[in-house]
Amino acid sequence: MAKKPPTKAKKPARPARPARPVSKGKAASPGARNDAPNPEKVSPTIIKQALTAGGGILRLAPTWVPRSFLMPGRRLKLAAQDLYAYGANRGGIDERWFSSTTPAANEGAAWDEGLSYVVAGGKKAFTLREAISQLGSQLIGPSIWERYQRWPVYSKFFDNQGPIPHHMHQNNAQAALVGQQGKPESYYFPPQLNSTGNDFPHTFFGLEPGTTKMDIRRCLERWNQGDNGILDFSKAYRLKPGTGWLVPPCVLHAPGSLVTYEPQWGSDVFGMYQSMVQGRSVPWDLLVKDVPKERANDLDYLVDQLDWDANVDPNFKDNHYLEPMTAAGGDGAGYIDRWVVYGKINGQELFSAKELTVNPGVKVTIRDNGAYGLITVQGSGWIGKQRLHTPAMIRFDELTEDEVFVTYDAARDGVVFDNNGTEPLVVLRYFGPDTNPNAPNLGDYKRK
Repeated sequence: MAKKPPTKAKKPARPARPARPVSKGKAASPGARNDAPNPEKVSPTIIKQALTAGGGILRLAPTWVPRSFLMPGRRLKLAAQDLYAYGANRGGIDERWFSSTTPAANEGAAWDEGLSYVVAGGKKAFTLREAISQLGSQLIGPSIWERYQRWPVYSKFFDNQGPIPHHMHQNNAQAALVGQQGKPESYYFPPQLNSTGNDFPHTFFGLEPGTTKMDIRRCLERWNQGDNGILDFSKAYRLKPGTGWLVPPCVLHAPGSLVTYEPQWGSDVFGMYQSMVQGRSVPWDLLVKDVPKERANDLDYLVDQLDWDANVDPNFKDNHYLEPMTAAGGDGAGYIDRWVVYGKINGQELFSAKELTVNPGVKVTIRDNGAYGLITVQGSGWIGKQRLHTPAMIRFDELTEDEVFVTYDAARDGVVFDNNGTEPLVVLRYFGPDTNPNAPNLGDYKRK
């Protein structure tokens, strides 16, 4: 007779935590002491001057984020000698965050890791988070400010040499137990950054129909026995540049090795459910970092974090896959604006994104419903008073001309994109919640 599985797995051994380093001249965290000065505090006059000088458009410095458990894919144009600029112990830089007011939840991070800085006077003058906290609806619009009191979304480029562990992001109720917010996210694979697919340009999504909760519980029981086999219960989809996916919270996914543009909710919660990737072990801490301490070894709780019906959905691709859809322009217009991220999560539009391509010699005014973060992926030109230029290589501390934040009024009044270069000017821009109620629905690309 087969032995019954243990009712509770032994507590996996945890590695000793390194001391949390503090960057020179910076506080370890924004709330380290109740009487500590606000490290972001800046005069409102300085913020307003930058806003006026840019015509409602703020230039942003690159925001680099390392991950200790991943290997950089080397396609973010960051100079090779700067891939470990935070120190080898912090891991390589494989993410660049855009228009972010969300700090990175990395062990050993300084208080401002993950936060975007506004460039004014030729230097990093203040964080976008501080500007929004002071000017609120003037920057992000009355609806978002009144409801969230912050810019509640961000986007990033993710660039890894290989796949990352099968993981999920908690929903709001689960994340609230540890003082955080849930995290839905989306993917778009920019062709300009994906001339090579690196080691594994496929992503595992969800679980195969017929998988049981006991199957996944047994995977967690095997955590310290090498590969726990969770991918045996999932399916990988080949990734195609120029397409994307919408991923709700509590759905397992193991992103592949294409460079990915990821509009998402402003949170950095996650739980890794795969114990080993490409011969590298994944610490148990990365499974339970956003779980209440008393639940850190409760295997049933960890399995129940998953949205089971969504994970074993037999029509998973139909319900999550995205292809671009034209929003404006097209043949003969000299430009084309396309939806690349769209669709609702639990009935709500939480974020959306567009890809704008302007042909050489064309000047076009683009009006949007609300504020957005923008990154340039090809060509050069202008957006209003701000120069746009796609760099070939970026040093760690370099202030580039490829990223801006367009404020609410400027977006609604319309901004002029002027391509005075010799190749197409291509920009990606993402929007906050409920900004684009007329965006396509999931699956609409099949009916176009």
